Amino acid sequence: MPDAIKAANYIQQLDDARCEENWDAVPELVRKVRKHAPDRTCLTLTAEIELAITRACQKAAPQDSDRPSTAGGPAVGIEVASHIPNLITAIENETQHPEESFQAKVCLGWLHWVMKDYPIALVRLPKNFDLEYPQCDNLDTLSEWTKVCALKSTYLRANCLARDGQRDMAMGAFAAALPSLSSVWTTKSARHQLRYWAELFLTEYCMLASQAIRENDELLSDPNCLASFRTWSKYWASAKGQPLAGGYGFQGSVPRRQVWSEYYHVLSELLQRDLPFPTGYSEPSNDSSARSQLRAELKRVEIIFQGLLYTETKFPRADEQRTEVEQFVDRVMQNWLILNGHGWKEQDLGKGGRDTLSHGTLDTLYGAATKTYHSTSVLRHLFTVHLAVAEFDLAFAAFGSYLDIIKKGKARVAKTGHPEPALDDDATMLETLSACIAALCRFGGRDAAEKAYHLGLQLENLLERLANGEWGAEENLNAAKDGHLVLTAAESLPPRVLALTYQAAGLANAQWARMTYDSESRTHFQQKAVHCLSKSLSPELGLGVDVRGVFALGTLLAEQRNLHYAINLVKTALLEDVDIDDSQELYRGPCWRERSLIPLWHLLALMLSAQQDYVMAARACEGAMEQFKDPFILFGTRSLNGGYQSEHLNEVGVEDGGYSSNGIVDEMDDFEKESLLEIKMTQLAILELVEGPAVAVNASSELLTLFTRLFGDLDQKVELTKPEPPRTAVTAVTKEQNRNRRASVFGSRSVRSGRGMRQSIFGSHDKNLTGIPPVPQTPGAPAIQVTNDENAQSKRKSHSLSRSGSGRRHSLRRKSRSGSVGVTEAPPPMPVNGSLADYAGKDGAAVAAPPVEEPSTDMVQRVDSFDSNEEYNDGEASVLAEVYGSLLPVIHFSQEHSKRKRKAILIKVWLTIAGFYRRAGLVADAQQACTEAQNIVLALEAEILNDTTGDVSLREAGWGETKSTEELYADVWAEKGYLSVECGKPYEARADFETALTHFPDHAAAIVGLSDILLDIYSEKLLPLPVVPSFNLEESILGDISAPLQAASKFPQLPSQPLGLGARKVESKVEKEEENLENGMAALKLKSTPNGAPDLPPPHKATSLPLHDRLAARDRAYGLLSGLTKLGTGWNNSEAWFALARAYEESGQVDKAKGALWWCVELEDGRGAREWTCVDAGGYVL
Repeated sequence: MPDAIKAANYIQQLDDARCEENWDAVPELVRKVRKHAPDRTCLTLTAEIELAITRACQKAAPQDSDRPSTAGGPAVGIEVASHIPNLITAIENETQHPEESFQAKVCLGWLHWVMKDYPIALVRLPKNFDLEYPQCDNLDTLSEWTKVCALKSTYLRANCLARDGQRDMAMGAFAAALPSLSSVWTTKSARHQLRYWAELFLTEYCMLASQAIRENDELLSDPNCLASFRTWSKYWASAKGQPLAGGYGFQGSVPRRQVWSEYYHVLSELLQRDLPFPTGYSEPSNDSSARSQLRAELKRVEIIFQGLLYTETKFPRADEQRTEVEQFVDRVMQNWLILNGHGWKEQDLGKGGRDTLSHGTLDTLYGAATKTYHSTSVLRHLFTVHLAVAEFDLAFAAFGSYLDIIKKGKARVAKTGHPEPALDDDATMLETLSACIAALCRFGGRDAAEKAYHLGLQLENLLERLANGEWGAEENLNAAKDGHLVLTAAESLPPRVLALTYQAAGLANAQWARMTYDSESRTHFQQKAVHCLSKSLSPELGLGVDVRGVFALGTLLAEQRNLHYAINLVKTALLEDVDIDDSQELYRGPCWRERSLIPLWHLLALMLSAQQDYVMAARACEGAMEQFKDPFILFGTRSLNGGYQSEHLNEVGVEDGGYSSNGIVDEMDDFEKESLLEIKMTQLAILELVEGPAVAVNASSELLTLFTRLFGDLDQKVELTKPEPPRTAVTAVTKEQNRNRRASVFGSRSVRSGRGMRQSIFGSHDKNLTGIPPVPQTPGAPAIQVTNDENAQSKRKSHSLSRSGSGRRHSLRRKSRSGSVGVTEAPPPMPVNGSLADYAGKDGAAVAAPPVEEPSTDMVQRVDSFDSNEEYNDGEASVLAEVYGSLLPVIHFSQEHSKRKRKAILIKVWLTIAGFYRRAGLVADAQQACTEAQNIVLALEAEILNDTTGDVSLREAGWGETKSTEELYADVWAEKGYLSVECGKPYEARADFETALTHFPDHAAAIVGLSDILLDIYSEKLLPLPVVPSFNLEESILGDISAPLQAASKFPQLPSQPLGLGARKVESKVEKEEENLENGMAALKLKSTPNGAPDLPPPHKATSLPLHDRLAARDRAYGLLSGLTKLGTGWNNSEAWFALARAYEESGQVDKAKGALWWCVELEDGRGAREWTCVDAGGYVL
């Protein structure tokens, strides 16, 4: 008998059994439903057909559970196909229960789908339930099996559409049904079939979406482009603490990690293309910025996919590859390059910033190393990321392993002829070697330069074999046996990579030429460096106007005094119109092109000052700032300590309105900021050359102002206000005159308009326009003057001030090429389709510039705007040059390292200011500046001594540091020594120089200063100090006339001669002079006693040193100077060569003295306002 209560119960059990995939219970429940509810034919028939389809699919599925089945193809051997007419009839007769009718329609369409009748299945499958049965208002009361059927229907319809090539309609069907999936994670206990079809739904949707995005990247601009992946993420997170396993989910068509891989790929595309953050289906976040949300989502997806990938991947055998792991690592590194670059700010990266980002990437790479076998890509990435976090030892250890594996692998390929896909290709290998050489040269010392040189030798050998066409199998095999690098596909090597290789070889030779102790080989290394760098700029290699190559070659030529070609080389690079790639800004930050040109502008200014073209040199310094168009862009409006406003804002009369904004300087690293500060120092050096040191003193406070704006307060009391004019100077100067004559780094109106500074500094020098008297030079050793006419000397009297940091009294006055200041040689003709390297000459090794050749027919002369005071305008056709990214990643040093580096920069600032004060005759102020510098050195020394890591040392400069603490001590004591010389205290200066050399034995300024004093001692220009202080009776009586007479009786009378020298003998003034003369002659003739010892006069009678002592002083000066001029830091030091020439002359070696003097003339003739090493802290590497 039918029972309604039992029927309802059995119907509910039937739904539950199907939802739980308890198919074994379905036949019995169908029988009971038919018994107690015979009118529910549609329901029972649908259940029977669903059971048959499921069992048929299970029977057809392979036994391996890790293989796809249901979604991969239809089931076979279905015996229920004959029931299709009965099911259609049941659907037509069912009018009382819309849910059962809907379930039957889905079952019918599923049956056609598994039988591969996709067009019929598409027709039979219903659309959404609400569209099929609009009379049902309350959709929340639908049974769970009805929801399962709805998901099944959508999935099958979309699959049929996709198979028919209608992907957009399939994605539309998925998107329309996406909101109904919320029940999967909102329901506390979503059962098996609901999760099964939900995962098939989302898997198909995600793969279709990924395929569409790969073929049409414009879809990334859609706010809902991540809808499928974010829904998949919600489904994944709904496991309630039980994370889903990997592999193929519910016999799906693709592994689950593949969905996460596609999710990560789409997010990576959004990041690398810098597209707007899609907001569709995103979860609420506390992050305010879109970039922070993108970073958080990217990291979460990366962690999940990495966990699945590493868990499911086993360590390979030697002949196996893990391509998926290496592809994932490459994608991680592409994202890391963007996130670690200047385009992303620290606050956008979340907690920990770049440090957490990079160390997380290192964890990923080390995890990948455990799933790969000798992967060159993983080792290459480890080198890059370790370099970015300033872990140089680990970085170069990773590179060493990389180089060993790549050399052995390439040799194996050359021997067997079988390619190994796991090895990096030739281009990647050469780029990695170039990056390593650049890092060694930029951040390392002498040991690093030696490593770079040996790597450069391997590149030179490789390039030589390429040039000779020796890249065949036999040649490669012979080269591999000799331990050389070989190329497996040299014919397909891009020209750009060849240019980078030549550039790296040139950098290695140039850096080693500066560091080597072998002075005889230095010229050879420089020749090779010039040749390689010139070759890297050849147009056939495709690198075009490369700033790195131009800077390295220009600096090297400038050091060799080949200024003519170096100036035109740099000018050409600065004036080129480059087709800038906007995508570079995402990695290199805003205004990256202008920032990269700052060292070139500085180099140009120094070279122009070496040609005594001070007007153009000052304009070049201004050009480095004015290329940013507006001072607000460069410096922003941020105030310091609430009361300081940048001088460029004060110049234009901008009031501080209580708001602040950052400028480009706030996005720069410490190396870029140091470059700006060095330009300011060069401006003041030019100002000192032209107007005198007293004027430079008045503008020196701008150095502290700029330093504080760039680096902030280093817990040092930095005076920002302009100091009072010195008491020894004439202070009747108006405020307008002070403002106009200041060569402001902020680009004031007067400077830009051609008035003010140019009228004051670069105007007539026949009279003092500043109102401050020039500081007279200290008389001493004669200066060499090489002039073209007799009037040249009188025309350049105001230019004869020393331009060195020490203010040497024997600084050479250079000849003017045309008899007047400000006139330069005509530039050589500029090639239209030629190479920038043409300006370096064929060998590029000559110290003096070769004669200018006549222009050929295929060369035209470009307008050289710097030869006139007019604003330059490049009227020629612009040369489009491709701009390539930096070889090195953005390197972030630790806070301790940055603090030490900034203190070293501040020490240099104080010593520069001390030099201005010293040369202006303001001894007390100079002494105070030296004291400030010394206090910072003491604090730096205490910080290093308290360091417990052992990574820093007092005597050796660490990675990324220009000078060690001991060398900074030497800088301070050398400046104190010159200050003592200025005060007329040579013996105190000698002690100061000796102290400097105890800290750093190769200190150039201290060696030159000490050598001058030693040579003065030898030539007896400097007499020894008296043993007994002079006693003048008249001065004593006059000085003590007011003292009581009884006071003298309280103390015993002191002897007037040294104790133990016999009785006192009163001598007349004439007798004393005769005795002094006799003692001096005796010392010179070295009258010897019978035992061979010199017969020396008593100390109180001696008026000169013994000859042995004077000879020792001369020989020591010669030894110090000879060693200095053989070093890479002193081979082109004109002051050292001048002092060495004097040592030769005092020794009677006239020919050597002449040779040294002529070499000194050549060096001084091409000497800039400051040393060439100040252009960039990284040597030849930008």
